[in-house]
Amino acid sequence: MTDITCDRQTNRMTSESKRVILAYSGGLDTSCILVWLIEEGYDVIAFCADVGQEEDFEAAKEKAKKLGAKKMVVADVSREFVTDFIWPGIQGNVTYEDRYLLGTALARPCIAKAMIKIANEEGAQYISHGATGKGNDQIRFELAAYALHPSIKVISPWRMPEFFTRFKGRKDLFEYAKLHDISLPVNPKAPWSMDANLMHISYESGVLENPNTEPPKDMYQMTTDPEKSPDEADVLTIDFENGIPVKVSNQKTKESMTDPLELFTYLNKIGGKHGVGRIDIVENRFIGMKSRGVYETPSGTILLVAHTDIEVFTMDREVRRIKRDLDVKFADQVYRGFWFSPECEFTRMCILKSQDGVTGSVNLKIYKGCVYVLGRTSPTSLYNEELVSMDVQGDYEPTDATGFIKINALRLREFQRLRSLSNN
Repeated sequence: MTDITCDRQTNRMTSESKRVILAYSGGLDTSCILVWLIEEGYDVIAFCADVGQEEDFEAAKEKAKKLGAKKMVVADVSREFVTDFIWPGIQGNVTYEDRYLLGTALARPCIAKAMIKIANEEGAQYISHGATGKGNDQIRFELAAYALHPSIKVISPWRMPEFFTRFKGRKDLFEYAKLHDISLPVNPKAPWSMDANLMHISYESGVLENPNTEPPKDMYQMTTDPEKSPDEADVLTIDFENGIPVKVSNQKTKESMTDPLELFTYLNKIGGKHGVGRIDIVENRFIGMKSRGVYETPSGTILLVAHTDIEVFTMDREVRRIKRDLDVKFADQVYRGFWFSPECEFTRMCILKSQDGVTGSVNLKIYKGCVYVLGRTSPTSLYNEELVSMDVQGDYEPTDATGFIKINALRLREFQRLRSLSNN
């Protein structure tokens, strides 16, 4: 462990190595944190992961250097985000509390993995972030960091009394920013917090903290208002191999995509055009409080509908009952930041095995905020048209159903008989 002492004249930390990797967005909070860390005696390397968000990375680099960062590293992990995190999420139908498709939660372990890689390359002992002390992201970042780099030290300013007693709110941050010539990117016309990546955009805080306040109509950035979306639907065919989408085809435009990143981006475009993927929920944060969030997840919503359909079509009933329980566990593990835990690794392996044979094509209509399944086909389907037909008896004896019903009715009849006796 590095010997750390205190310089009494400057009251700043001194050590053999004080290099910190700061997760940096260029916004007010992380810009103030960058300058504060330098005041505290750290050498700061700013870090940003490109997970498909629309961001001016060059401007962020220039700003970080102007504020005193030794340098800024931008890691493009957008393709890895799709193949290594979103695809397992689709295979596991990850949905937290029945509605949230975990766009932020799936991105965090991807970002943390890239951040720890940079920390190792730069010989940094510390990482830092601007996540608040009330949210889920602090947990997700730090659990991932400790799992990947057990000896890493985390600086979380919003949990440190010397920071949060100095900066009690945004007013204090604004004053600090003015004092240190930090440009202020906050738009007063957009009083909410936003987090964007390739999978979704989330909105919370500000005017959204009142759970009965309708989100402003001009807030949404990924999706068109369904009432203003095109009057003509797009009809898509999505092909799956072992639960992973491998091709999307547009029957109207004849466009076709097979590259994972292009496929996912294309579905965002189509879903966004038709207003697909908007939700407004009050969810239970892992830390123990409820929060209101508004999300846009167009591509994820389309793929969830398609994957669920092909899964039911190709998977044994009892296997899927078990798998649905695993899906819920997986969603909880992802939401709570345990992607790199042994239990989550085990869950993913089980889900991966369940996808053997989840292969085929699903036809979908995308229209006015909705995704409609039109049909499906699969070489591994467990559907027997002759067996289920009302016009063909097939390999089935109708008289067998009598015994089946009687056996299943036995406990119901006994329950009522014994209850009647006890009530007399």
